[in-house]
Amino acid sequence: MAKAQIIRELRKWLPNRRILTDADECRLYDSDGLTLHRGVTPGVLLLESETEVVQAVKVLAGHQVPFVARGAGTGLSGGAVPMQGAWVLDVHRMRKIIDIDPLQRTAVIEPGVINLDLDRAAAAHKLRFAPDPSSQRACTVGGNIAENSGGPHCFLHGMTTRHILEVRTVLTDGTVLDLQRDGGGIDWRGAFIGSEGTFGVTVQAKVRLVPRPPCVRTFLVSYSSLEASCEAVTAIIARGLRPAALEILDRLTIGAVEASVFRAGYPEDAEAVLLIELEGLTGEVEEAAEAVRSAAVGEQTIGIEEALDEESRERLWRGRKGAFGAMGRIASDLYVLDAVVPRSKLSQAISGIQQIGRDQGVVLSNVFHAGDGNLHPNISFDANIPEERARVLKAGDAILKLCVALGGTLSGEHGIGLEKRDHMPLIFSPQQLETQRLLRTAVDPHGLANPGKILPAGRGCTESGFRNSDHLKRTESILGLPEQKKRGVSGKETPL
Repeated sequence: MAKAQIIRELRKWLPNRRILTDADECRLYDSDGLTLHRGVTPGVLLLESETEVVQAVKVLAGHQVPFVARGAGTGLSGGAVPMQGAWVLDVHRMRKIIDIDPLQRTAVIEPGVINLDLDRAAAAHKLRFAPDPSSQRACTVGGNIAENSGGPHCFLHGMTTRHILEVRTVLTDGTVLDLQRDGGGIDWRGAFIGSEGTFGVTVQAKVRLVPRPPCVRTFLVSYSSLEASCEAVTAIIARGLRPAALEILDRLTIGAVEASVFRAGYPEDAEAVLLIELEGLTGEVEEAAEAVRSAAVGEQTIGIEEALDEESRERLWRGRKGAFGAMGRIASDLYVLDAVVPRSKLSQAISGIQQIGRDQGVVLSNVFHAGDGNLHPNISFDANIPEERARVLKAGDAILKLCVALGGTLSGEHGIGLEKRDHMPLIFSPQQLETQRLLRTAVDPHGLANPGKILPAGRGCTESGFRNSDHLKRTESILGLPEQKKRGVSGKETPL
């Protein structure tokens, strides 16, 4: 009955064609890029404006029905999977670049703007949007904000949070807040970025743009062992050099790339390749290039190629950016893991990961952001074979535990989502997890925004006090949740 009433209320202001309730249509939204985890949604709303998001949230909240915001669905941790009967708020149609200010080097955008589209628009002003996930041709900036996404060049430029100045968000009661970077007090903007949609829905953001570099040099170094490529990264960093990107692909990945539409001319006899990019002022880059070449070349180096023009640079990057897509040449399904280890433990981690693959009998390859130790072990498999799926999950569990044991952490850029939710006790104490629950309770007292994510199952959010008003008031007092004015990124007060 609640669903029928919700639909009647939605139809008062949302065209019926943008309310999807057919089971086959909704099935398209049951997972994100990580198909190991799936959910079921009773409905999908195709929203096109902030006003529609506010109205949708108010309708669902009025019936105590949860929701999950969704952009392009390219996430890899199950973050956009609808759980506990959540409706999907699809905001990918909100894709306006509202303003670009070349002097202030900022842009104001809607959440559905594609990452690469923003970068290309900024290029007209000799600027760029630095975060560059491998899925940047498809992923939305709103999704980047939710996951605090990274990418190859974040080794130099930092994660998404460094490039977001303001976030305009709709809370679970329909309140619209502008969370700013400056102004003192608690950094609610920082808390919102990377919260994976558990605090509310992004409807607008003001982002930082940076100048496009005057000089770029790109090298592809090939090695006779994967360990040698990891040691080269250590040698480069040890010399005090700071490339814009340091990316490693192993032999299996190279073979898949070269057999795909992403073919980049990588040497197929190499056990690994290291893609190095330098950027900056011409004199500095030229000096660094010689030092990098010296550090990267050793006894197990079997070749080095430099991109001599933009076309050859794009070719070398095409292979790296297309690596995950190319893995479809190996098997129908792919589990892309995301964990971080100290750079000094790269070789040890890779060796351990390869052993786990052998122990579990799975097809495992490696492509990763070597500069900051952000590993992406890829397990290729057939999801239609239950025993194979079970081995894949066991291997993933073992890999995450290995990375934590080596002094690393569970995620570098993909988020926790469903995939790593129950691994959170590996890195957080019960008290730390409870503090996170308290924060979530203060922002979303009824647990409506993207339920079932990040915090471990068991003592769930409802049990920790989502429906207890006294607990909520105590939480707000402890955390000092501000009575912020309802303002947009322009700074103007917003009537509701």
